[in-house]
Amino acid sequence: MPRQDPARGRLITESAPQHPHPWRVFAATSTGVVAVFVSMSGLTVALPTLTRELGASAAQATWILLGYMVVTTALILVFGRLSDIVGRRPLYLCGLVVFTVATALCVFSPTAGWLIAARVLQGIGAAAVVTNNTSLLTDTFAPHLLGRALGSNATVAAVAQVLGPVVGGAATAVFGWRGLFLAVLPVAAAATVASLAVIPRMRPPASRREPFDVTGAILSCVLLTLVVLALTPGLTTAPWAPWAFWTAAAVTAAAFVVVQVRRRHPLVDLSLFRSRGIALVLLAALLIAVATYAVPLLISMFAQAVDGSSPFVAGLLVTPMALGTVIAAYAAGHLVNRFTPRALSSCGMGLTAVGLLATTAALSAGGGTAVVAVALSVIGCGIGLFMTPSTSALMLSVESDRRGIANGLRSTLQNVGNLLSTAIVLAVLTAGLDAAARQAAYAGTPGALTTSGIEDFLDNLVVAGLVLTGIAAVGVAVCLGFPRRTSDSPRPFTTTAPHGTDRPKETA
Repeated sequence: MPRQDPARGRLITESAPQHPHPWRVFAATSTGVVAVFVSMSGLTVALPTLTRELGASAAQATWILLGYMVVTTALILVFGRLSDIVGRRPLYLCGLVVFTVATALCVFSPTAGWLIAARVLQGIGAAAVVTNNTSLLTDTFAPHLLGRALGSNATVAAVAQVLGPVVGGAATAVFGWRGLFLAVLPVAAAATVASLAVIPRMRPPASRREPFDVTGAILSCVLLTLVVLALTPGLTTAPWAPWAFWTAAAVTAAAFVVVQVRRRHPLVDLSLFRSRGIALVLLAALLIAVATYAVPLLISMFAQAVDGSSPFVAGLLVTPMALGTVIAAYAAGHLVNRFTPRALSSCGMGLTAVGLLATTAALSAGGGTAVVAVALSVIGCGIGLFMTPSTSALMLSVESDRRGIANGLRSTLQNVGNLLSTAIVLAVLTAGLDAAARQAAYAGTPGALTTSGIEDFLDNLVVAGLVLTGIAAVGVAVCLGFPRRTSDSPRPFTTTAPHGTDRPKETA
């Protein structure tokens, strides 16, 4: 049923879900999500082995780990807007094909340079997959099932991200570092075939005739890349480089805003931020990513460099985090229609802060595996309880033909948060260590750290943990600022349209 878009002065048409078996679409897209997130986080545990076997330098190892994330982050906004113009299905399928081919290239990469190039190509495909996954589900599911579907989707993404180190450790123990990509390759191929078969062909987007903002796309990619370069340690040794990157990023950001304000059809619809609820949801998504993404990295470096554990054992240590995410997200799927996003998200962020503090205390005090496992499970519960209501709230608070860019903004902020989290943990954990101790910490070489080096590392671990805890605490305040049941609230909703057809209405 057509309705007026007040922000743009035109009619937009929302199409009712047309797929007779929407859960088949969910299964297909979830398979793609698993491949993308396992490939992203699984390399955390496999990186020391990869560095030794390929003879990679410290700079090359950094690019192998972060190159994928940099490209994905830079392109999510671009693909989010592009999907609103050309359609989500074709862009999503192209992304899966590119990702699958790039994964095969990773398996057969003979040198570190080849692997960096393959990982960059992987990141391009992953950006298209991540951007369109949630939007495809929103277009496919009926309103009364959408909250459950989006909650389950958030669960799959969070669990895949946390299980990545487990898969990476196990695959590395059996097949070497190439084992991670060997494990991901069939999953990516299966996702491509299944998605091609079950994702429905939808009517052209209402914004198909709108021009694509090429200038905005270029500026956004440059801006995000500059921010990543400024925040990521080890990419350059020049002391002036961070300041130069920040200055260039500030200039680029100003230019980007000016271009977006003047464009009739901008890359980023800045009117989304007029809603206080939407703005706070996006900020909270950024904060929880910063607070939690690098926890498996912190656990892995502690286990391998201090305790001398194998990559497989290091990966297993984060399993309770995944289990907590599954349990809490399942519960949140049932609670999302009873409680507001403010209540659920605040509780989730609060649990995350408590879990981070407990994990830091347990590791610094040499607590047993059981204590650390309980603390990590609390972090996982916080993530699961936060993701479900916040994701569904955002998707249901924007017009149908703006869900691509809205989800793109969310995904971009989460990926920026992932990069920030990694940069913070790496920088703080290795602060003050000499060159030999720093190399031992990165490579996870058992026994390479001296007694004083271990003490310094543990002191840094406490600082890193407290920083992440503080970020989560700020996130609690942001969630508490979510509006209540008002017209500006991004809480999920369903209404019954005329003639008995269930369709979502906009409240934000």
